[in-house]
Amino acid sequence: MTVLDHSRTSATRPTRTPVGSGSGSGSGLLLAAVVWSGSFVVSRALHDSVPPVQAAFWRWVIALVAVAPFAVRQAWRERALLRRHFGYVALAALLGITVYNTLVNQAGVTTSASNMGMIMAAAPVLIAVFARQRIGGRRAVGLVIALVGVLTLLCKGSPAALLRLDFTTGDLWMLAAALSFAGYSALLRRKPARIGQLPFLLATFALGATLLAPVYVVSLVTQGGFAPSTGTVGPLLYVGVCSSAVAFFAWNKAIALIGPARAGIVYYLQPVCVALLSFALLGERTGPLQILCMALILAGVALGASGPVTARR
Repeated sequence: MTVLDHSRTSATRPTRTPVGSGSGSGSGLLLAAVVWSGSFVVSRALHDSVPPVQAAFWRWVIALVAVAPFAVRQAWRERALLRRHFGYVALAALLGITVYNTLVNQAGVTTSASNMGMIMAAAPVLIAVFARQRIGGRRAVGLVIALVGVLTLLCKGSPAALLRLDFTTGDLWMLAAALSFAGYSALLRRKPARIGQLPFLLATFALGATLLAPVYVVSLVTQGGFAPSTGTVGPLLYVGVCSSAVAFFAWNKAIALIGPARAGIVYYLQPVCVALLSFALLGERTGPLQILCMALILAGVALGASGPVTARR
């Protein structure tokens, strides 16, 4: 079943996983979950050595170089198709490439990697909303539970802080990143079926880096550059090759096979992966409040994602 087939699914008929796609999409989602968990830790680790916009720009330049040898020939053959759907490709690049990762890097300046992973765990519910899926009673309850978990984390368990909108800046940046990525994932559902996965990646990476270029120049002028070293180049290579070229290919392919809502289940794993990695690599500890919020968010997204998936026309 193609992506366009999903968009034509009847409003009353549950979306079904294509025969033979389960094992491939499942392994791809697991790969994306683990690799993206590492990218949150990298964003946090680089927060005091590489400005967020510069880290995002070089991530996508590296990703572009990594995917180009495999995609250029096919992209050239599909150039007319890419031009015809330029508006769609540009919007996908803006949400998933330019905005999302820049916000993640900005969040890493003032919040922990564990918080970043937990806030991102609310993405499945957001994806379901942006994908225009019907939200029944069970999904609505799951949405509320996940929202309570996110808000509790943002206000550090203090209702007064919630009323005063007294949130950590980094947590708000991460919430905005989750919204941006959810929009990107929902948009993938409508990708023209004739555009191949590799040409689409190449085009979005190129456009995403191009859109970042003016902001990158401003960052260089106002913040200065960073010193290339093993502590900066190594992490950038990881997020450029693994978290971008490899993980985005696996994620986009999974969405084409099983749809955005079912693919969103990958985020169930991220809070745990990020907490373990941030503890092992950064020495960050997870406190009782974070564990409570993790439980609320995971319970909410699990409840919200259960049952048949139904799309609106």
